[in-house]
Amino acid sequence: MASTLEVSYNPYDYAIHEDPYPAYARLRAHAPLYRNDELDFWAISRHADVAAAFRDHERFSSANGVSLDPSAWGPAAHRTMSFLAMDPPTHTRMRSLVSKGFTPRRVRELEDDILRLTRRHLEPALARGEFDVVADFAGRLPMDVISELMGIPQADRDELRRLADLVVHREEGLGDVPPAGMEAALTLAVYYQDLVAERRRRPGADLTSALLAAEEGGDRLSEQEIIAFLFLMVVAGNETTTKLLANALYWGRRNPAQLAKPLADPARVVAWREETLRYDTSSQMIVRTVARDTELYGRVVPAGARMLLLVGSANRDPSVFPDPDTYDLERDTSALISFGGGRHFCLGANLARLEARIALTEFVRRVREYEIDAANAVRVHSINVRGFAALPIAVTLR
Repeated sequence: MASTLEVSYNPYDYAIHEDPYPAYARLRAHAPLYRNDELDFWAISRHADVAAAFRDHERFSSANGVSLDPSAWGPAAHRTMSFLAMDPPTHTRMRSLVSKGFTPRRVRELEDDILRLTRRHLEPALARGEFDVVADFAGRLPMDVISELMGIPQADRDELRRLADLVVHREEGLGDVPPAGMEAALTLAVYYQDLVAERRRRPGADLTSALLAAEEGGDRLSEQEIIAFLFLMVVAGNETTTKLLANALYWGRRNPAQLAKPLADPARVVAWREETLRYDTSSQMIVRTVARDTELYGRVVPAGARMLLLVGSANRDPSVFPDPDTYDLERDTSALISFGGGRHFCLGANLARLEARIALTEFVRRVREYEIDAANAVRVHSINVRGFAALPIAVTLR
């Protein structure tokens, strides 16, 4: 095995944001347990290791949060990351209470609303013939869905999306949340504090009101717990689905033989969505705390260390996905781990998949072909979210 000194991985590096997959391949082959002394983290990149770590919350703890950013790391991480930054039994309690306001039935009931919102944004964009996928469609739909679910007025949504974008953006050369991101996070927290107070006075039929009413054995969510969950929803739920939609359109156009399948048969949209989730997932990595000294690949990772679970790399592991760097809608994607696993399997996975299926299905029903202006596409710069900040497109309607 090659020395890890011959392999380099820095999630803050803008070159990694452009294309992390060659680095992932080197990590899997030569440094499946990687150590970065400068940024003080370890990383695992093979599918078997990442999947096992997701299932082993006793050895790989979430108690300090899931972000490598120093300002977001530590025992107070749950204040902004909600139950993502908890272990059982606190995680079990929080997730159980939150799930009462976020049931599969509530998600299914959103289908008609998602179709209505999809058409609200897609139809005027298609009528223009040329538009920005992110600004005009993929960035607006998930925010509207989350906002309607949470009871956020339409007039506030563009500003909340702008703030959420600032929270995930990283500046080149700065290994932490930039000042603008910290300020945006504080503004979002204050906004949700006011929203919770308003719903406490005047409950409605939205998720915020349902969370205030959620109760189990006399236990209720505190105001701070509800605010943290709403913050998580607008950042995680909005950002990742936005990136999934744009990534699907980008990689579809880059692989015309595969794109021809959903364009000819909208039922193939599900395969398009799932292969995009595998090939270029929105959430590239997540962090855990090593709870006790753990031996991996002949080395001891000490208790308290930060361990990166490289989801984007695991989804390209050739031992699980043959010919992994090929975008192939015919492949078996059932082993993808884009939504995590174990107790922390993404609560919003069903909603994200539903949004993507409806949005992409409506797109191929209206569009005969399209072109991406790759030269003017702009990538997001984030340590864990991968996708586009801008993606110009020109469409030919049916």
